[in-house]
Amino acid sequence: MSIFITILLLGVIVMIHELGHFIAARFFKIPVSEFSIGMGPELASYYTGKTQYTIRIIPIGGYVNIEGMDSEKEVVNGFNTKSPFQRFVVLFAGVFMNFLLAYFIIMGTIFYNQKDVPLESPIVGQVFVGTKVDGILQKNDLILSIDGKDIQKWSDIKKVVNENQEDIAKFRVKRDGKEMELEVPLTKVENEKIVGVIPKFIKEKYGILEGIEAANRSFFKMFKDTFNGLKQLVTGKVAAKEITGPVGIVKVVGEFAKIGNATVLLWLTAILSINIGIFNLLPFPALDGGRIVFVILEMLGIKMDKKKEEKIHFVGMLILFGIIILITTNDISKIF
Repeated sequence: MSIFITILLLGVIVMIHELGHFIAARFFKIPVSEFSIGMGPELASYYTGKTQYTIRIIPIGGYVNIEGMDSEKEVVNGFNTKSPFQRFVVLFAGVFMNFLLAYFIIMGTIFYNQKDVPLESPIVGQVFVGTKVDGILQKNDLILSIDGKDIQKWSDIKKVVNENQEDIAKFRVKRDGKEMELEVPLTKVENEKIVGVIPKFIKEKYGILEGIEAANRSFFKMFKDTFNGLKQLVTGKVAAKEITGPVGIVKVVGEFAKIGNATVLLWLTAILSINIGIFNLLPFPALDGGRIVFVILEMLGIKMDKKKEEKIHFVGMLILFGIIILITTNDISKIF
């Protein structure tokens, strides 16, 4: 099951990436010979006279064949005949779609799941395990008074507790319709006394602007965390053996799937989409980022021979394959 879910998630992410390249190429009237969903032998196809749309038997990702990217082929309106700006847009479009996919997943889950809002009423929502109050107060206890002072709302608790000169406070609570007196030990944290409980929360819909703001915060935090992880890897703060490849992702997906929450898997999809987007932006030959570097150099007046550029990308592809093999071997060694 984990393998199936992993294939589905990675398939959607890669397909969206390739769709970005396809849409941008078609926008600039660059011929696209094939847009394929999946890999391997052909399962079904449809030819429009311009592009062949193919479904292949292995449901992993896909690819798009943009005419003219091979320097040895002369193609009318081909990729290499277009302006540097247009080529930049086509190359960046795949990464952009990965980021866009992640953003809409985040926004969708935020609006769907709504936000947690604490109740003003002094009802215990959760007792922290391992604290002094654990086993004394319980979830859904209604706090009526502390040290003889009436508690009307949750904010009253902090005020009354901090006025207490002892290490124990006398609570009067209502539990299952019955009132009871309890002696509650207090915990001191940085010159402030706490009980060790949090209020009860309810779900509330986001307003449109509020939801967009929450989505922006979550997206940029996810983006920043991914970038920082890559930075730590480059600087050696994280060992290369900690990198997870496709095999390792199966295990991660399996752990997330055990939670049984579709939102968790959607967020994992957003994380993976951002990771793949940032990875493809790296200025390494064969990656979108590596090709973008040559386009930017051309914009600056530094133009490289296309045949030499393709050879550099070919070497980069070989190195990438080697890295993938090493990562996959590392993933398998972790399992066994």
